[in-house]
Amino acid sequence: MIATVINVVLILLGSLLGLVCKDHIKPRFAATLTSALGLCVMGIGVSSMIGTQDTLCVIVCMVVGTLLGEALRIEDRLEGIGILVRGRLLRGGGNSRFVEGFVNATVLFCVGAMAINGSLEAGLNHNYSILISKSVIDGVTAITFASAMGVGVAFCVVPLFLYQGGLTLLAQFVGPYLPQDVVVEMSAVGGTIIVGIALNMLGLPREKIRVGNMLPAMFLPMAYLPLSRWLTALM
Repeated sequence: MIATVINVVLILLGSLLGLVCKDHIKPRFAATLTSALGLCVMGIGVSSMIGTQDTLCVIVCMVVGTLLGEALRIEDRLEGIGILVRGRLLRGGGNSRFVEGFVNATVLFCVGAMAINGSLEAGLNHNYSILISKSVIDGVTAITFASAMGVGVAFCVVPLFLYQGGLTLLAQFVGPYLPQDVVVEMSAVGGTIIVGIALNMLGLPREKIRVGNMLPAMFLPMAYLPLSRWLTALM
């Protein structure tokens, strides 16, 4: 939970800074910091990815998981949830800048692969690096959001705390029942997905990588490793 608390604090600080300095923030400030943070996220993803003890597991899980995610259109559904929530709340709140800031920030900070991967990694392995990196990114983003949309941005920390904290606690509860090799490979697959997020942050792909559709891959080592051991025993 400590990483989620850090996330909350940095968003609040970023929002406060954005409100105080809204007339002095240049767009290139946020763009340059996002690129720098993208490099840091890349390093975190690679460090998790190379921790695998079974490279074939990562490859198979990424391929099968991405195909499954594409079939289920997970990224489209995540975006659809954000659009639905934004539309309903903004309609209920009229043209309120408070509601606009609250909804836009909540959707951006909660709906995404980094929030899910980071929460699971924190709960399973007590590895907070992904969520802390996300916290810094969110804090920088909150500066620009709050400067444009006002104090409503700061109040997104309430659903964020409940969402990320709940995922982390769930992972902590399930973690002791998972074999260590499964946890290691889940972390490696998650690191591969994080590399995709970093590439998007750096703007390197011609077309944005749909990392949301890769999320099922992170859970497939739970099925792959027992099946692999069973097939090995048969042979």
